[in-house]
Amino acid sequence: MTIAVDKLSDPAVRRLLGAVNAGDRDAFFAALTEDATMSDDGSARDLADWVDREIFSSHGHIEVQTEKSGGRALVADYRNDTWGEMRTAWRFTVTPDGRVSHFETGQA
Repeated sequence: MTIAVDKLSDPAVRRLLGAVNAGDRDAFFAALTEDATMSDDGSARDLADWVDREIFSSHGHIEVQTEKSGGRALVADYRNDTWGEMRTAWRFTVTPDGRVSHFETGQA
């Protein structure tokens, strides 16, 4: 059973993943701090390059299966046109002003 993105516990994560599923790059970056960072399978990545390649140019979509840590740790089925569908884990660091400053993703 999936958890609808608009029902996720953390508002910052909800905004970020809502932007992913809407294909809205501007809203995605608005949900991040200006100096946001990310990692994929434990390796730091260039955020803008990764997001364009793995989400926006390849029609990324996320379906959350479970959430923990107040909605900042997720297991989700993620799919895009490049890799198909895979079970992924996501962790988010959220600043006091309610934006994501870092996220980690990788295979679950």
